[in-house]
Amino acid sequence: MSTLPRHFQILLVPSHVVNRSGAAVEDSAVRSATVEYTGETGASGYPRYSGHGVTADIDTATLTVEALLVDGSELDYGLTALVSDYPRA
Repeated sequence: MSTLPRHFQILLVPSHVVNRSGAAVEDSAVRSATVEYTGETGASGYPRYSGHGVTADIDTATLTVEALLVDGSELDYGLTALVSDYPRA
């Protein structure tokens, strides 16, 4: 059995931000949240992480957000959820 990461940082970035001119993705984010592993599996079948008003099912192999609620609602159109590549000890 593999060990799942305990936490991730989720970044909500406007979809229209294509070329950041060398800026870090964190600089383009309109919101970020550190989410902790809940010990549950979400409806998507991936591990569930939650914190700071964000609940996310994350594919830990590809670092893809498979399902997401922000303050209890689905993500607004025009925003993309990304997993930051910061250390996730």
